[in-house]
Amino acid sequence: LYRVLTVKFSCPHQIKPFVIRRIVIVDSSSTVTPNNLGANPVMGPSSLSKFVKVPASTLFVSEPPPAWFGNRANPPAASPDAAKWTNANWLKSRFHFSFAEYHDSQRMSFGALRVLNDDLVQPARGFGEHPHRDQEIVTIVLGPGSLTHQDSMGTAETLTRGAVQFMTAGTGVRHQEHNHDPENPLRFLQIWFSPRARGLQPNYGSYSPSSEAEYKNVWSQVVSDVNVGKGKVLINQDVNLFMTEVDAGASAPPLNVDSGRQVYLVCAEGSADVRFDSVDAEPVKDTMVQHDAAMVVDAGTLHLSNSDSSKSSLYVAIDLKR
Repeated sequence: LYRVLTVKFSCPHQIKPFVIRRIVIVDSSSTVTPNNLGANPVMGPSSLSKFVKVPASTLFVSEPPPAWFGNRANPPAASPDAAKWTNANWLKSRFHFSFAEYHDSQRMSFGALRVLNDDLVQPARGFGEHPHRDQEIVTIVLGPGSLTHQDSMGTAETLTRGAVQFMTAGTGVRHQEHNHDPENPLRFLQIWFSPRARGLQPNYGSYSPSSEAEYKNVWSQVVSDVNVGKGKVLINQDVNLFMTEVDAGASAPPLNVDSGRQVYLVCAEGSADVRFDSVDAEPVKDTMVQHDAAMVVDAGTLHLSNSDSSKSSLYVAIDLKR
């Protein structure tokens, strides 16, 4: 079964409004659709749904023109530079929630989670200087290219795979981010959280793991609330973000979802067999592949197994107040 959703909206870069028609898959499992998200005004399932899968096929895909962020034109298809690219356009972004030219009233947020963009930036391209305000921004670098950051606070650094960056935009900050690698594309997850207060002092920081083993087959807490201080990166919101890279054919340790909490789960790389054991409902089983996500909105335990027998898989779990 399927349902066709038609959205009409205006973009500041367009003279006329335009229409996007998106097919949303509706199957027998708890797949997210505009009509089964329930009464919650933000993104969240009904009380009958404890585990709601968000298939990659339902994410909005944005490929903006290079001029939007000050990039030079994309190389001609037959040129040597184009042979290094993994996408025809300089940027390919998958939006989990409404952002930029994409608006869906049923995909506005998930608790304090406001934005989750899965970005693929081609070699020698990036985001020119632009402003942010009153957001807690977390970036997970997936590589293989590198992320070079510069901002109006005087910070400048380059981050590689496994690094986690944060920025408290607060009263206002300007920054730019580029993949200066001439050969390799850069993929990263950029995640925005609404802060617990507006007008905070801008701040920036990052964390880079000492080795690849740090995330191997364990849930490593990389982000937490500054008032709790358990993670490597501290932000101004009640958030716990965990990462694990699970070996081929192996399983991640069970991840508990406490009462009053909810989890947004992302299969960042690879694939997974997932089972959610709710405290008051039958277990839910599903599968996930790269770019898929899932919403967990009940107390219980998440079990993930890497269903790929040839390579590791990377999972990100964002735990928030319900």
